Amino acid sequence: MPDRDGGPYDRTVFYVSDGTGITAETFGHSLLTQFDSLRLREVRLPFIDSREKAHDVVRRVAKQREADGCRPIVFSTLVDTDVNAVVRQADAMFIDLFSTFVEPLEQEFGVKSTHTVGRSHTAADSAQYKRRIEAINFSLAHDDGQSNKGLVSADVILVGVSRSGKTPTSLYLAMQHGIKAANYPLIPEDFERDRLPDTLYQFRHKLFGLSIAPERLSEVRNERRPNSRYASLENCRYEVAEAERMMKREGIRWSSSTTKSIEEIAATILHELQLRS
Repeated sequence: MPDRDGGPYDRTVFYVSDGTGITAETFGHSLLTQFDSLRLREVRLPFIDSREKAHDVVRRVAKQREADGCRPIVFSTLVDTDVNAVVRQADAMFIDLFSTFVEPLEQEFGVKSTHTVGRSHTAADSAQYKRRIEAINFSLAHDDGQSNKGLVSADVILVGVSRSGKTPTSLYLAMQHGIKAANYPLIPEDFERDRLPDTLYQFRHKLFGLSIAPERLSEVRNERRPNSRYASLENCRYEVAEAERMMKREGIRWSSSTTKSIEEIAATILHELQLRS
């Protein structure tokens, strides 16, 4: 089966859930990253909360099995036993994330779990949920240095050249960890003045830098502004070198985003700044 780049997939992976499917996808994806030599087609099937929908899943998996010529992988977080039983009939490798971990915990705690459908996503009133929403709003309001107001409330301020990964990292920290992350670009004018933007000095203890290989930066910028000086390899080399020199001089901890996943970058920031989600 061809993918968007024209090459074949090795396997198809389904994430099946009675809720959004985010839990199944997150857990499954974490496991599948251990097999980076494989090309996997990943499909999320959320809100499978009836036997009818479960039978639809079985038919879809069977169709995919025929198209691929090999069994798909199914990661499931289905709670309803009847719905789960139907999906288990699919011609696939079935990995039940809840039974794998909940049943041993039931034995250890000596109590039965609630087996509540969508339980992991019904905490809209929890303090943690509200904190994440506030963090997302904060990160959006403080993206790319668009506002200096309220920086005192920031948990971290990411700095780096344009297109080095600051915005997605800020939003990931907010959505996944409830971290109020602002981000601020380092621009050629800062390098000419040979100093950080004045606004940032009082928050130096909150700064964390992101860098990137000039070659990769040039590729990313060319997607946005092709054949411009902004995207030229020469300019990218200059900006990256100056930004790294400035961060070293100012004692700012930093990491390269070139070969790291956003999860790895976020984990590094949390560890280096001793932030708790």
